[in-house]
Amino acid sequence: MAGLWLFLGASILTLFSEAASPPPLVLRTWDGIDYGCKCYLGDDCWPNESAWAGLNSTVEGNLQIVIPPGAACHNTFEGPLGTLSTYDAEACADVTNNFVSESWTTERPEAALWTYFTNDTCRPTGNPEEPCTLGNYGVYLILAQTKDHIKAGIDFAREKNLRLVIRNTGHDFIGRSTGWGSLVINTHSFQDLSFTTKYDGPGHYKGGAVTMGAGVQGSALLGEANAQNPPVAVLTGECPTVGVAGGLVQGGGHGPLTPTYGLTADTALSFDVVTADGEFLTANSEENTDLFWALKGGGPSTYAVVLSVTLKTFPEQKSTGVIFSINATHTSDIDVFWDGVKSFHKFSNHFVDSGLYAYFELMALRLQVQPFVGFGKTSEDMAAILKPFFEELEKKGIAYDTVSKEFDTLYDLYTDLFEGEAAGTSALTGGWMFAHEDVERNNDEIIEAFKTVVSPREDLANQGFMIGHLWDAGHTVKVSNSATNPRFRKSTNFAIVALPVPFGATLDQKADLQNVLTHVQDDAMRKAGPNGCAYINEGDPYQPDWQDHFWGSEYPKLLKIRKKWDPHGVFYAVSTPGTEDWEVIEYGTRLCRKI
Repeated sequence: MAGLWLFLGASILTLFSEAASPPPLVLRTWDGIDYGCKCYLGDDCWPNESAWAGLNSTVEGNLQIVIPPGAACHNTFEGPLGTLSTYDAEACADVTNNFVSESWTTERPEAALWTYFTNDTCRPTGNPEEPCTLGNYGVYLILAQTKDHIKAGIDFAREKNLRLVIRNTGHDFIGRSTGWGSLVINTHSFQDLSFTTKYDGPGHYKGGAVTMGAGVQGSALLGEANAQNPPVAVLTGECPTVGVAGGLVQGGGHGPLTPTYGLTADTALSFDVVTADGEFLTANSEENTDLFWALKGGGPSTYAVVLSVTLKTFPEQKSTGVIFSINATHTSDIDVFWDGVKSFHKFSNHFVDSGLYAYFELMALRLQVQPFVGFGKTSEDMAAILKPFFEELEKKGIAYDTVSKEFDTLYDLYTDLFEGEAAGTSALTGGWMFAHEDVERNNDEIIEAFKTVVSPREDLANQGFMIGHLWDAGHTVKVSNSATNPRFRKSTNFAIVALPVPFGATLDQKADLQNVLTHVQDDAMRKAGPNGCAYINEGDPYQPDWQDHFWGSEYPKLLKIRKKWDPHGVFYAVSTPGTEDWEVIEYGTRLCRKI
């Protein structure tokens, strides 16, 4: 930074760098600390109606005022731009019936899958007299139809110093798809899909590939991949609504094919993007190679807006899925239950070393593995792998249920055995990955950490839960070619930690629960897994030392690349490279930089 001048009369801080003059930051003081903030409604720098009209013209009428999905159930929406009459009985019924549907939610241009970071201010209700306010949603949204619309939004936000949010599907647990007072660019309309049997781009790889627009979701991608002749497989997440080219690949991406082909980021061949300067670029192994590497797991909404990505495809194979459960129908003895969980996790190294993937849920008196996935494996193969685990349970006298089923393709397994996820939840999210060495040496301590997750405090007994994923990203891909944390190459169990937040919780209650998540639940996981790490798409962004936990030894390089491609912070996603000096102040509202 070459210099800093404070124009007190206008209360505007202008920061200058050697590269270019960034937009002005609005001077504010919070808790005795001086900040330079993004421009918000009510500030002198906020664009006037004429400027917004000009933007709407540039994006061909695709600029919208953000109204929360639940507004149809309220008489009025008291928004920052004025009060609107919003009650509509038919629309309210639709919202009420579908608010927990992830597919419905991701098709709403402004909605978030989990609602905590919207501030839950306008939920569906049977009482239309209840107030409905904007909460932490953006003020305006561009429903982008072309790449020029995205460029226009980036340019406008950069030139006007607005907080910019990039929203694809809203399948996000940590508030990156929304932001108080922001301009949102929605990329979900980019649905193009194109398959080839022989990739002809740069690099040595010449196998099958698929190029997809930014808005393509996992279920649509896998459906089209299965329709190819012959069918092919693509490494995407287990949840059908995940936007593959958005946060998934930019955060790393894990799924049922991870034991065989690594992380989604490892399969990326090329990106088309719009940079913070509004420039259209291609990033691959020959062009803009540093940006290419960073986009492969270095953090979402950090370096550029992705228009499309090209990923490798793989031959489909016969696969086998196994469902396993221990729950209250098998035992009411909590010690017996946890002994069963201990046996399950004791064999987790064996499972992943055998090339398996497993998705499981753990909560009070419920362990549900649905499913174990054996890609390219028969039911006999799976029975042999699981046999020592089942024999130990039987020796201990622990009852369980299990079902095994063979499929012609992984896609058939995926559509039959994987369950959908619910939307509309208000919860805090953390998580940790346990490495092979942690499971081998500390399995008893890991189980104690699981108990802490489920019951972190006496008044929160049985309120926490965990979503686990058994996979080893280094089982086949021993060395990463992406920006993901190298520790994932020795992984066994990546587990999401969740703590529900009551609707209507006070600021003090929210702060208390965040403290429980960070310093009780996740702290227990970190201590039990000293060789592990965290995952940026499904982790606590407020954990200590997040730079090392999310990216390990790759972080210094990522920070350097961020400073090159977005030196002034046009893009922002919490706890991503280069955001150390940025903070959301004033009770979760204004995005500001410490000065």
